[in-house]
Amino acid sequence: MSGLSPDSAHPVEIKLHSVSKKLEISFDDGASFQLPAEYLRVYSPSAEVRGHGVGNETLQTGKMHVGITALEPVGHYALKITFDDGHDSGLYSWAYLYELGVKHDQYWQDYLNRLAAAGALRE
Repeated sequence: MSGLSPDSAHPVEIKLHSVSKKLEISFDDGASFQLPAEYLRVYSPSAEVRGHGVGNETLQTGKMHVGITALEPVGHYALKITFDDGHDSGLYSWAYLYELGVKHDQYWQDYLNRLAAAGALRE
């Protein structure tokens, strides 16, 4: 048993797939995820998206075709992602990226449900 958890796992490889618009991230506990740019954008940890507390989130719409233009490591704990719509204020900690990978299906369905409830579109 490695004893690693999402809080202690660290990436060993990060690849940006420009054509498929996915971020591939592999962790030292063996977990590996391919996270679409749209998913990362709508779940940005920035205050602009998350708000300043539960219930203050801003539903992100029209992000279906968003891409990633730059990745920048922040210390030994996070990744700054710049999207082609100009958004670049979210710092994605390793633990948050791991969580986004593990909970992808649940979070994505929640996002689609929130879009539908708001009568909004991904495009």
